[in-house]
Amino acid sequence: MGRGKIEIKRIENTTNRQVTFCKRRNGLLKKAYELSVLCDAEVALIVFSSRGRLYEYANNSVKATIERYKRACTDTSNSGSVSEADSQYYQQESTKLRQQIISLQNSNRNLMGESLGSMSPRDLKQLEGRLEKGINKIRTKKNELLFAEIEYMQKREVELQNANMYLRNKIAENERAQQQMNMLPQTTEYEVMAPYDSRNFLQVNLMQSNQHYSHQQQTTLQLGYEPSLYYQIS
Repeated sequence: MGRGKIEIKRIENTTNRQVTFCKRRNGLLKKAYELSVLCDAEVALIVFSSRGRLYEYANNSVKATIERYKRACTDTSNSGSVSEADSQYYQQESTKLRQQIISLQNSNRNLMGESLGSMSPRDLKQLEGRLEKGINKIRTKKNELLFAEIEYMQKREVELQNANMYLRNKIAENERAQQQMNMLPQTTEYEVMAPYDSRNFLQVNLMQSNQHYSHQQQTTLQLGYEPSLYYQIS
C-alpha cells in the first residue's frame, strides 16, 4: 500500500504539527545540501519555526548570499552591475581558496616541527596525536614490507639449497661412474689373442712334426741312408 496524499493545510494538532515540521525541515536542509554539492550552486536557506527559532544552511555564507541577492535584484536592468557582482563573487571565492592554501601550508609546517610558537597546548597535543598516528602507520607499513622481503629471501635460500644439493648429487654420481671405469682392466694390442683350443694346438704340432719327419726322410734318402738306420743313429 502506497502512502496517501496529504492535504496541504495547517495542521491543527500541535504535536503532529511539530513532528511534521522537524521531518520536513530536515528533508529541506538535505535537499539544499545536495543541490549545492551536485550542481555547484550557491544556496542559502533560512527557516523560522512557529516558536521563532532560526534554522539556516548556506554552502558559502547566508549574509554574502543575501547581499548578492540584493545586488542582483536592484541591478537587474544593468548588465554591468551583474558582471560586477559576478566579479565580486569570484574574488570572494579566490580569497577563500587562498585562505585554504595558507591553512594547509601552516599545517604542513607544523607537521615538520616549524611555526609552533603560536600554537596553544591543546593544538600541540592534537598535533602530537596526529604525528603518532602517522608514525604508527609508517612503521606498520615498513614492517609489512620487511616481513615480505624476509619471506622472499627465505624462499630464495631454500631454492638455492635445493639446487646446490642437486648439483652435488650429480657430481657424486659422475665421480662414482669414473671410479667404476678406472677399475675395469685396460687391454692392449699385445693382449688381444685368439681363444686357446687344445685341439688346434695338437693338430698344428702334428703337422709340424710330420713336415719335419718328411724333410729328414728326404734328406736321408738323398744321402743314401735307410730310414731304419737313421732312426737308430738318431
